[in-house]
Amino acid sequence: MTTQSLIEEVKKRSAWSIFMGIVTAALGVFLIVYPLATATITIVLLGWALIFVGIAQFVFALYSQTVGNFFLKVLLSLLFVICGSGLAFFPIAGVATLTAVLGTLLLMQAGLQTAIALQLRPLKGWGWFLFDAASSLLLALLILAKWPSSSIWAIGTLVGVSVFMSGVSRIMIATQIRGGAGNVERFIRAA
Repeated sequence: MTTQSLIEEVKKRSAWSIFMGIVTAALGVFLIVYPLATATITIVLLGWALIFVGIAQFVFALYSQTVGNFFLKVLLSLLFVICGSGLAFFPIAGVATLTAVLGTLLLMQAGLQTAIALQLRPLKGWGWFLFDAASSLLLALLILAKWPSSSIWAIGTLVGVSVFMSGVSRIMIATQIRGGAGNVERFIRAA
C-alpha cells in the first residue's frame, strides 16, 4: 500500500467517522428534546437486559456443583428477572425509582468529592474537585427537590447529553485525524 493510498484511506474513514459523529450528536439532541421517551426506552431496555441476565444466571445455576450454590444462583436469577420485569413492564414507575436513586447517588457523590477536595486543598487544582462536588450537589438538589416530577426530564436528559457528547467527541477526534492526514500529505508533497 502506497503512502498516498494510505492517506486517502485515512481521510475516507475519518469522513465516515465525522458523519457518524454528526448522526450521534443529532440523536443526542433528539433524546434531550424528548427526555421522558428517552428515559422510558432506557428503562425498558435495562429491564429486558436484566431479564436476560436472570435467564443466563438460571442456566449457570443448572451447572452448579453443590445444592447450596444451585439455590443461591436460582435466587439471584429470580431477583434479576423480577427487577427486570418490573422495569420492562412498568417503565414509568421504574423511571421514577431510578430518578430518586440517581438524585441520592449524586448527593452522596457531592459529599465524597467535597471531602476529597478538602483533603487535597494544598495541592494545585483542588478547586476542580470542589467545583465538581458543587455541580453534583446542584444537580442532586434539582432532581430531589422536584421528585417525582423530575423523573420526566432527569434520566432522559442525562442520557441525551451523554449521547450528544459522544457524537461531538467523535467529530472532534475524526477532524483531528483528518487534519493530521492532510498535514502528512502536504509534507510529502513539499519533500
